[in-house]
Amino acid sequence: MNHQLNISYPEKLPDALQLTHEQFQIDAKMAMAVKLFELGKLSSGMAAQLAGVDRVFFLLNLHLFNVNMIEMETDELESDLKKQECLFIR
Repeated sequence: MNHQLNISYPEKLPDALQLTHEQFQIDAKMAMAVKLFELGKLSSGMAAQLAGVDRVFFLLNLHLFNVNMIEMETDELESDLKKQECLFIR
C-alpha cells in the first residue's frame, strides 16, 4: 500500500523556474529522494522508488544535485586504493 503526500506550492512557482507543473512535481519528488539518500536515510533503491524512477536512472542523475553515488572518507579511499595496488602488483 502506498501513502500519498500533498505539498502546497505557489501557483506561479513552476513558471518562475521555467518548468511545467508536471516537470516541477517530478523534480520535487526527485529532489526529496536525493536529499534523503544523501543524508543516509534511504538506500538508493528506496530513494529511486520514492522518486518513481529505476535505481540506475536515480544513481546516474545524482550529479544534477551535486550528490555523489558513493561517499568515502579520504583515509577509506586511500586504503582501498592501496589494496588495489597490491592486486595489480601480484
